[in-house]
Amino acid sequence: MELYTHEYFMNEALKQAKLAFEEGEIPVGAVIVSKNRVIARAYNQTERLGDVTAHAEMLAITAAANHLGAKYLSDCRIYITLEPCPMCAGALFWSQIGEVHFGASDPKRGFRQSNPAMLHPKTKVFSGLLEEEAGKLMLDFFKKLRD
Repeated sequence: MELYTHEYFMNEALKQAKLAFEEGEIPVGAVIVSKNRVIARAYNQTERLGDVTAHAEMLAITAAANHLGAKYLSDCRIYITLEPCPMCAGALFWSQIGEVHFGASDPKRGFRQSNPAMLHPKTKVFSGLLEEEAGKLMLDFFKKLRD
């Protein structure tokens, strides 16, 4: 029996997204799991770092690769609160990540809009995990910006 569920790990990603929200960053969080253990946690830090590539997925991939001492993450799963953009999907492709689980879809900037086959052919993709919670966080963030 699995000790932790997919929902558990997505909730960990949501905690990261909430940190981003509190810092005024677009609230996207990610965690990478290996052998049912979180080995990397990250959230968007583009404003803080002044770096357009500092997306949650990019930072998590780097942290996981450093943790494992390897560039390929084929035995890992990533949980992301928002569908990855094409840049992040490309990085996930090159990392050969085993599974991608994301919450809310991104109909404007998600990788599925530009190229649904952008991930590595062996990568399994699962969408809609805690979609409502992840989507609400995004809506609340942009509502706060407008107010």
